Amino acid sequence: MQFLIPANSKKSMLIFGAFTTFDLILFGVGLGVTIILLLIIAPTNIFTAMLDLAPGVICGFLVMPIPNYHNIRIVIQELYKFYTTRQKFIWKGWCVKDEFDDTKQVHK
Repeated sequence: MQFLIPANSKKSMLIFGAFTTFDLILFGVGLGVTIILLLIIAPTNIFTAMLDLAPGVICGFLVMPIPNYHNIRIVIQELYKFYTTRQKFIWKGWCVKDEFDDTKQVHK
């Protein structure tokens, strides 16, 4: 028997259907640091308010779900991997015969 699995079947494995455990820990740490900064550095002007809120806003931005990827953090990881690892793309095409025989390394 063969079954067709829907594309969104992995969504049920996520917390609230959108977050992994690491995402929630990251967001919680960002909010915790924001609360500590608000207690230590009382926002008296716009600069200190932005400084106090920055960790929570940045962590919230990183775990924000987006279509076709899990979240912004995953997109940044994929971009980093793409631009830092050596890329080798082998394209075979739709030809019936290859120009080169890989086993003999001789041009036909």
